[in-house]
Amino acid sequence: MSHLRRLSLVIAGWLLMAPVALAAPALPGAFIDDLERLQQRLEAGEIDAVSERALAQAERLAGGNAADRWARALYLQLAAGAAARADDPAAAADHLLVAREIRGVEAARQDRWQRDEARLRLAAGEAAEGARLLADWLTRHDEEPRDRWRLARALAEREQWNDAADWVERALAVTPEPSEAQRGLSISVLRRAGRDGAALALLADGLSESRDPARWRQAAALARRLGDAGQAAAIWEAGWRRGVLEDSDDLRRLIELHLAGGTPARAAEYLVKALEQGELEDSETHRRLLARAWEAARDRDRALGAWGAVARRSDSGGDWLRLGQLAHAWGRHDLAERALTRAHERGEDDAERWLEAMASMDAR
Repeated sequence: MSHLRRLSLVIAGWLLMAPVALAAPALPGAFIDDLERLQQRLEAGEIDAVSERALAQAERLAGGNAADRWARALYLQLAAGAAARADDPAAAADHLLVAREIRGVEAARQDRWQRDEARLRLAAGEAAEGARLLADWLTRHDEEPRDRWRLARALAEREQWNDAADWVERALAVTPEPSEAQRGLSISVLRRAGRDGAALALLADGLSESRDPARWRQAAALARRLGDAGQAAAIWEAGWRRGVLEDSDDLRRLIELHLAGGTPARAAEYLVKALEQGELEDSETHRRLLARAWEAARDRDRALGAWGAVARRSDSGGDWLRLGQLAHAWGRHDLAERALTRAHERGEDDAERWLEAMASMDAR
């Protein structure tokens, strides 16, 4: 059964439970008896018969005195209940609209029918009008969390992301433990509204207990998007240690995040272990990534060793040039000369300029 179908039935139940005769002005006994019989028949499932009788009575009483108008409103309430039970929330909402606009209907009943009409409009797919009515109702009744969630969802369906995010935050404020559906809606809405910090806080809440890899990846991606690569790396590291993130792509991403997040030595350590244990392919790409990691970590011996291994493996002018540049910068002149010479032999024009600069320095 769909969410909207369930909502229609719930509203039908509310309408059935609403007392039909306990309100001013006083109704003649015949009206009270007829309304109560119709309510009993509706509860027994006589939907079509109740709808026909209620609508006929409502038509007959149009334009009457105060008691007639009140009775007409109550017949329309019954007709709305029948329509909701018949899975026709749009018709039910229309009946309530007519009922609450009848002159003389008490304010409290009009108010309740506005809320019910709003919910029915949403169930009928009339998101714009349903959202408008519900937002207006919530300005006077701010104590109902479920209606805050309904309004947030309706606004999200209309892609009114900022308004939806406002109502999500109001709903979260009175929902200590949001359901997974509510949490998912909130994160989606907050992200689309550009409120990534709030979305990340919601994602991070209880993250350590989650076994959902998508949630861990989403949290790290949000942190990265906020410019905090260090936090992204920490989140991914925690997910990796808990075994939630576990495949080779996750490992590669962990290494990249440590590089971006200012912990290159950690990236290098993971990469060395992964290459030794065969968790990642022992390729030029991964060996070059390892060299970059040790270089970023300022571990001179390991960086020069790693770049040397990459250059010998690829015999690329670019790799020899990088080795030579680093060796020169770190005072390893013999290694720098050998590497730059090799780079020049492999067609790297920049290598010649570096060699000339080194020769000039030596001449001094």
